Amino acid sequence: MSNSHSEKYFSNLLIGFSALLGFALITFYAIFEAKKDTDWYFWAIAAAFLLCGGVYFCLIAVVHKVKSDFNRRAKQREQQKTFTADM
Repeated sequence: MSNSHSEKYFSNLLIGFSALLGFALITFYAIFEAKKDTDWYFWAIAAAFLLCGGVYFCLIAVVHKVKSDFNRRAKQREQQKTFTADM
């Protein structure tokens, strides 16, 4: 189970950082390259979606990292208990 949370941590972190990078790229494109008279609502909605998605996936990655660490510590405690019981 710990391995599963570790894999989910890594994949969610990549998705989150990619979305945040996309947010920055779209924002800079809208500021510097888009014409001022064009419809800016599309770029604002796309940037907001990527920002919220990036933050969401980064937070989910943190949750999976904590779960992975808890599972690893529980496994270490269990191994230590069986080791001391064998002596």
